[in-house]
Amino acid sequence: MIAVENLSKRYGDQRAVDDVSFTCEPGTVTGFLGPNGAGKSTTLRMICGLTPPTAGAATVCGVPYRRLGNPGRRVGVLLDASAQHAGRTGRETLALAAMTMGLDTARVPDRLAKVGLDATAARRRVRAYSLGMRQRLGLAYAMLGDPAVLILDEPANGLDPEGIYWMRGLLREFADRGGTVLLSSHLLREVEAVADRLVVIGGGRILTQGDKNALLGAAGTVVRPADPEDFDAVLQKLDVTGTRSSDGTILVPAEPEVIARAAAAAGVVLLELRPAGAGGLEEMFLRLTSTGGNR
Repeated sequence: MIAVENLSKRYGDQRAVDDVSFTCEPGTVTGFLGPNGAGKSTTLRMICGLTPPTAGAATVCGVPYRRLGNPGRRVGVLLDASAQHAGRTGRETLALAAMTMGLDTARVPDRLAKVGLDATAARRRVRAYSLGMRQRLGLAYAMLGDPAVLILDEPANGLDPEGIYWMRGLLREFADRGGTVLLSSHLLREVEAVADRLVVIGGGRILTQGDKNALLGAAGTVVRPADPEDFDAVLQKLDVTGTRSSDGTILVPAEPEVIARAAAAAGVVLLELRPAGAGGLEEMFLRLTSTGGNR
């Protein structure tokens, strides 16, 4: 389990992460989403003990990451696929990691094969690897110690469509066996396909979080009025507040039929009226982050 409680991080006057709290349960994949500069990577670094928080705390398997004995046996981490010794071969990279964790190096070939790196790739220097190959090696490294938790930052970068599909299956299988996955990614459709829970961050703050199906199913109704000012009267009559997006649409927490009847009674023309959930995670993400802001 991962528990993040009121994490904050300041750099001078800039608050990169502001009072962030969430949990990741065993048996689930949690999608950690946000635009560039939202605070995702800083949060992950604080969870992994690489960046000290200004306030708050994070625990993995019940204790702060730095207090884990032999952490690679408990938590698999992939924050930067390029942070590998370029002069070592793939096999050497995993063999050294295995020795550091007190593991039998005989498991290395099997772990390389599991992530799609064959014997030829295992003998190549990491400097000759493509980004996708480095991602696969990073995943092999993260899973080498049979951890119960995976913390991954953009693990699909550089992977082709087949590789992305493979990674989705790998993470789903890991969670279905009782593992805990915290996954940060810009590939929203892939996150939607594999995640059980979502945490969306913007401007360093949590914009929304919860069960994926519940969040997408309770998104409300998207409305595009011909005249936004006239539509304000409809919102007042319904006694609700709409959330405006940069594309001219308004998210209204009411059923489409209720909105349509109120608009018709007020003589307000609607150019678009549909359930917000129809656009899936991508639409919800864009709506939240267009009003949530980043820094």
